[in-house]
Amino acid sequence: MNAGQEPDGELLARVFLARVFEPGDEVAGRWVREFGACEVARRVREGQEVSLPGVTGKRWGGLVARGRAAEPDADLRVARDCGVRFVCPGDAEWPGQLDDLGDARPLGLWVRGAPSLRMWALRSVAVVGARACTEYGAHMAATLACGLAEHGWVVVSGGAYGVDGAAHRGALGAGGATVAVLACGVDRPYPPGHTELITRIAAQGLVVGELPPGDHPTPSRFVLRNRVIAALTRGTVVVEAAYRSGSLVTARAAQRLGRHTMGVPGPATSGLSAGVHELLRGDAVLVTDAEEVVELVGDMGELAPDRRGPVLPRDLLPPGVRRVLAALPSRGAATATEVGSGAQTTRDDAIARLYELRSLGYVERHGDGWKLTRQAMIPVRDGRSRC
Repeated sequence: MNAGQEPDGELLARVFLARVFEPGDEVAGRWVREFGACEVARRVREGQEVSLPGVTGKRWGGLVARGRAAEPDADLRVARDCGVRFVCPGDAEWPGQLDDLGDARPLGLWVRGAPSLRMWALRSVAVVGARACTEYGAHMAATLACGLAEHGWVVVSGGAYGVDGAAHRGALGAGGATVAVLACGVDRPYPPGHTELITRIAAQGLVVGELPPGDHPTPSRFVLRNRVIAALTRGTVVVEAAYRSGSLVTARAAQRLGRHTMGVPGPATSGLSAGVHELLRGDAVLVTDAEEVVELVGDMGELAPDRRGPVLPRDLLPPGVRRVLAALPSRGAATATEVGSGAQTTRDDAIARLYELRSLGYVERHGDGWKLTRQAMIPVRDGRSRC
């Protein structure tokens, strides 16, 4: 809803129901689908009897009690004062891929930040992982996010400590776009230690959540928040995750939704990478940098560069010359006849190749014999570094 615009009945009903139902409540989602948000809100407000199917009297009483405390107009006023808008399904800004969640689709999303959520979500990747990550995990998350941002991709994560925070910072550091999906009201940054980071994300990107202003996070809300991260993006990359990590919930939700699932490998002995390795033993794809992620989630033709060792000068020699060079002993000298025999060629051809190799500095002549030079003997080291 834009500033100064009067809320309509559908929007007010969804804001009201966001106070009544927990995120991801599929029974509530079915009610909204079958009866409409306005009708469901009306029945909860009246609350005289169980008037919706599939719910016990005890639970219905709890929903009605929540409804009595809900004040959608007040929530919208608080949101407006914080620069937050409420985006409903069917709005121009609503990301259509969230509809893949079916009855677990959010009733709406509270959005803090100027960009269009729908446009940013079209080209986005989730980078998630352990809160108590290692330096390696933080480095890989930041490097991946930086590379994705430089390729024009939006980095989505959960705003938590560890991998999430490193991913957000990597994208911001590259001047790129990032979205934090919170498990609480978007007006109250969580965790508190990330207040500055989340404020910066809101200024340069987007902070998104299902819960109304002021609402607090709970363990179940963190888990349910992950389905939004998975549905919002084209794919999920997991950087460090133990067997019981919440980031694996995001990855499995992505798999159920038909999204790409990727993992960054770690040491085989690291418990923090055990969950990632388990994913990689299944349907997840191993990735090591942003180019490999983009190759998977991007458009046709966005291919990662070929990975190979350095090209050595001797690799550029013609095959016949390489065979003669390989026929020379590592120590001592050999005659042209011996070299020709080792290279499976004639003596005259071996002599011609040996003179060619001498001009390139690979061999030298000693009387009737030939031997390798120091240049040919020095091992070539791969001095490349990747950051």
